[in-house]
Amino acid sequence: MDLRATIFDEIRTVAAEQKKRLPSLTDELSLQESGFDSLCFAILFARLEDITGGDPLATAADFPRTIGDLVALYDQALA
Repeated sequence: MDLRATIFDEIRTVAAEQKKRLPSLTDELSLQESGFDSLCFAILFARLEDITGGDPLATAADFPRTIGDLVALYDQALA
């Protein structure tokens, strides 16, 4: 599974369902500037848990700041 592509796809899917306008998705994009609200993040994280079988956010020392940080967190947890 291409984890980065999966996360980006899920971000796009949640944005479309919640009628949120996304800026260009890059690893450097701040999660705060993504256009997501708390409901969008909750949906995204629940779906990623279903897809990956884990929730690395539950044990993370720090909440990811960028999309790249989010990808790295999931990548590290699944390694």
